[in-house]
Amino acid sequence: MNLSLLVAAPLLTALAVLFCKGPKWIRRISLAGVTVQLGLSIALEVLYRQAGGAAGALLFQDRHSWFKSLNLGYHVGVDGISVALILLTAFVMIAAVLVSWGIQRMTKEFFLLLLVLSAGAYGFFISMDLFTLFFFLEISVIPKFLLIGIWGSGKKEYAAMKLALMLMGGSALVFVGLLGVYYHTGTAGWHSLDVSVIAAAHLPAAVQRVFFPFLFVGFGVFTALFPFHTWVPDGHSSAPTAGSMFLAGISMKLGGYGCLRMALLMPDAAREYSPYIIALSVIAIVYGAFATMMQKDLKYINAYSSVSHCGFILLGIGMLTETAVRGAVLQMISHGLMTALFFATIGMIYDRTHTRAVEKLGGLLKIMPFISTVFVIAGLCSLGLPGLSGFVAEVTVFMGSWQHPGEAYHLATILACASIVITAVYILRATGQVIMGPVRDPQYNTLTDATWNERLAGIILVTGILVMGVVPSWLNELIAK
Repeated sequence: MNLSLLVAAPLLTALAVLFCKGPKWIRRISLAGVTVQLGLSIALEVLYRQAGGAAGALLFQDRHSWFKSLNLGYHVGVDGISVALILLTAFVMIAAVLVSWGIQRMTKEFFLLLLVLSAGAYGFFISMDLFTLFFFLEISVIPKFLLIGIWGSGKKEYAAMKLALMLMGGSALVFVGLLGVYYHTGTAGWHSLDVSVIAAAHLPAAVQRVFFPFLFVGFGVFTALFPFHTWVPDGHSSAPTAGSMFLAGISMKLGGYGCLRMALLMPDAAREYSPYIIALSVIAIVYGAFATMMQKDLKYINAYSSVSHCGFILLGIGMLTETAVRGAVLQMISHGLMTALFFATIGMIYDRTHTRAVEKLGGLLKIMPFISTVFVIAGLCSLGLPGLSGFVAEVTVFMGSWQHPGEAYHLATILACASIVITAVYILRATGQVIMGPVRDPQYNTLTDATWNERLAGIILVTGILVMGVVPSWLNELIAK
């Protein structure tokens, strides 16, 4: 399979949208484009399984020289982890387009930016040259800034600027790290950022020790590494619904994927810095959970809980056991589906009630049964209810973390496990106040339930959560390849 089709599909769709006239056709073409992306992603998963590559093998590779004088090239390929994250991207993007069906203001520009974001995500996950990977990482920053700044709410200009500056700061750290790796891979006059070349070169431990922190922290900014997480609550809460879905569902996974790749490329440094990664991860998990309990806005609740849940991703990577790393990838997929679903339902509620304040909501189950049911499913997945994806991912991280010898690592695992209790408190409390009880405002009795496009978006994401939760073996086997 030609992996470049995954990047070409959203770009060609964006080009078609650019020349479209009328919101109706813009929406239809955008939906057709993301449907094609989903079809390509499913085809990739089927072909990858049929190819039956060995564990860690890269399949469907393609190479082209880009900057020949610098030996920088366009090198793409996938392993099981890449395929899983590509599937996640496709699921979230089709749901994001469906949820955005009612966008009236600058419709063409909105869907155009959303499609460019998806192209950057696909390109990032298939890149096997770190220069290409960095290129696609940067593509996504400015569209996020524009989506929040133009279509956002609240302090949208502040949130957009803060997000862009912090992500660019993370990118600057990544770039410094890439320069160090580049000039220490190969011989004088011939250097490389190709992943396979770097892996074969076995960078000296001293080189890894210097440049690994730049790369890990740089990518960590994208995935809410404590204390560089502060862009997450403001960015998520101010973004439009589709923007929040992309930010939490996909964008934060770019950082997690980058951190994982760097840990695998520089294993000596990863082991040396492991205690610091684990400590920061546990702080993010516990701090994020307690901070969520203090929030009164539904979007802030989901944003701060994302800080906590992404801590599990970094915890699994920091533990460096095979099971923990596999759990980290499962948590990326689970969190992407769950948080996209949560933001989608919050957006549906806000579009009807014009408020996200928990104390102003109540009794929505009687008025919006479908939206309320999906909201509850997202919440139960967040707290790790068995049968849903959150349980599979978190248990795998805990089991892999406990395998690491040493009392300090076991203590970190126990603290991470304890956060589940805090998560249950804020999820059940928010669900009770928003969904249960009497209708808080009589005006809510005239509100309508989900439209066809909102129902379809919810069903797509719920299906992913249930399949992963009930039959986790297919995804676990894919990641192990």
